[in-house]
Amino acid sequence: MSAIRELTSELIRRASVTPDDAGCQELIGGRLAQAGFQVENLRFGEVDNIWVTHGTGAPVLAFLGHTDVVPSGPPSQWASEPFVPVIRDGKLYGRGAADMKGSVAAMVLALEQFVAAHPQHAGTIALLLTSDEEGAAKDGIRRVAQTFRDRGQPIHWCVVGEPSSTAQLGDVIRVGRRGSLSGYLTVHGVQGHVAYPEKADNPIHRFAPALAQLAATRWDSGNSEFPPTSFQVSNIGSGTGANNVVPGSLDAVFNFRYCTESTAEELKAAVESVLRGHELRFDLRWDLSGEPFLTREGALRSAVTAAIADVCGLQTNPSTGGGTSDGRFIAPLGAEVVEVGPVNATIHKLDEHVDLADLERLPSLYLRIAERLLAPGAIG
Repeated sequence: MSAIRELTSELIRRASVTPDDAGCQELIGGRLAQAGFQVENLRFGEVDNIWVTHGTGAPVLAFLGHTDVVPSGPPSQWASEPFVPVIRDGKLYGRGAADMKGSVAAMVLALEQFVAAHPQHAGTIALLLTSDEEGAAKDGIRRVAQTFRDRGQPIHWCVVGEPSSTAQLGDVIRVGRRGSLSGYLTVHGVQGHVAYPEKADNPIHRFAPALAQLAATRWDSGNSEFPPTSFQVSNIGSGTGANNVVPGSLDAVFNFRYCTESTAEELKAAVESVLRGHELRFDLRWDLSGEPFLTREGALRSAVTAAIADVCGLQTNPSTGGGTSDGRFIAPLGAEVVEVGPVNATIHKLDEHVDLADLERLPSLYLRIAERLLAPGAIG
């Protein structure tokens, strides 16, 4: 069995359902320590984080990943046990195979190979891992980034191993992400009997016109790098369960995925203006999980694009689509951030898998990126 298959399989066997790391970082830290890396464990609450470095000073190239996975769902609905790696039809199956234990394993191998070939490399090469990417994302990279900010630890370039590809490894890279802003709304009414509506105040009826206006609003037009900002209601609930009672309140949860043409404060103000305009009595709590970011053409994008051409024989497509990633916490440190990893077709699904041909190329891809940025005579 090849080194990448063996390490990915070993990580899959560890049922690290978020936020449980299940020993993945201990395994990786011990292995990289033997290769000459410095290992720092950063545990916050129930979350394990690890910062592994080789070299000193600037520039700092960090590979970023997560060891936690989402729950498997009913194991009986998988073709094989979710935490038992199985190879079938040229694919490696198991929870986390694509998201993102294959990438984490590839990063470890790439770092080992890089320092063995270039022990006197420029700057610092690093690996940053968390067990809180698939969960609350409160005590993972968010906390690590604040720690780095407090102690003046820079990151100049960050490669995130999220599964960015669509059909084959390297066909798409993420060079930015939209911001994510959620609202938790309660609309207050007056409970009463449906036969006496004059004695009640129906929050469902009250909210319906406001919701229609919010859903029809064009928040911005997007730009050349991002699609327009979107608004979606994800949860809504009201009622007592009886057919003869006007409810006293309504709860709704909604989310903005917003581009760089809008700010969180502008979106908050616009929503609250609509709600007040419809004379609603309401409470509204906001949660900003990440600002939008964009990595423009520069050393990192050039290195990633060239490495994909070298290893995969492709001209990659830069994109800002998809959801959020932990890159949103690293970009505000001043880092260029690019996400590149396996095909994302089966992530979070039953029978998650990664194509073996892609997995075998992944360590070489990460190695080439590092060499283009930090090896002697590198372009970076």
